[in-house]
Amino acid sequence: MIEIQLPQTQDNETLEHSVFFISDGTAITAEVLGHAVLSQFPITITSYTLPFVTNKIRAEETRSQINTIYQATQIRPLVFYSIISSEVKNIITSSEGFCLDIVQTLVAPLQQEIGLKPKPELHRTHGLSKKNLSQYDARIAAIDYTLAHDDGVSLRNLDQAQVIILGVSRCGKTPTSLYLAMQFGIQAANYPFTADDMDNLQLPADLKPFQQKLFGLTISPERLAAIREERRENSRYASLRQCRIEIAEVEALFRKNKINYLNTTNYSVEEISTKIIDIMGLKRRMF
Repeated sequence: MIEIQLPQTQDNETLEHSVFFISDGTAITAEVLGHAVLSQFPITITSYTLPFVTNKIRAEETRSQINTIYQATQIRPLVFYSIISSEVKNIITSSEGFCLDIVQTLVAPLQQEIGLKPKPELHRTHGLSKKNLSQYDARIAAIDYTLAHDDGVSLRNLDQAQVIILGVSRCGKTPTSLYLAMQFGIQAANYPFTADDMDNLQLPADLKPFQQKLFGLTISPERLAAIREERRENSRYASLRQCRIEIAEVEALFRKNKINYLNTTNYSVEEISTKIIDIMGLKRRMF
């Protein structure tokens, strides 16, 4: 059941809006496009993601949820949807929500431009098909590879890596590597520099043959200390002094070996990954 929270103010900029992302598939597209649009407005949202709304019963349940929120708040929920079935679509659009068909908004002008009628198919974007099976298999293989080469666990088969990410502990190597693999099908290895390496920090011999694949991550010492403090409270590992030493040494190593690197302090994992792809000229495997 959806918990209803009544708005505390009528100021449009501080008023909380309920937002629904509805799809007959995974709802990933609805979420991504919906959030992209909503990011343009200074509003607070409570979001509800409803995937696989493919039949009348589920559509009516969804409509009831939308209407319940409207009746309790008198504020129309915002509804971003992507649905093929006319019956299901009509039920959703008959709700009290402000409904936006995120796909049709783009399909209609595109149809007019290229002179072809669309042929909608269920689960075409994120489902499996003969057309995208090879890309999907490549993404699964990239995930397997990245997990096997996380945190310097294995230095075998580095010739198969598309990128090898370097950095100190907790600077974002693992989440970035996994995001590259899962989202873009990129085989990413990563290697950590530890406190024990700092006295005589050098590029490991196993990595030197693959210097063109190396990419460094760095971070502000203050941010690194805060992250590490959550992991090991009041430890030398989390001390600001230790973080400053490690960051200074690693950045010097990157510069000495002419390794591209990025300060991750103010970037999300999505932004970090995209910057790596752009700088390294990597190919995405998404569809």
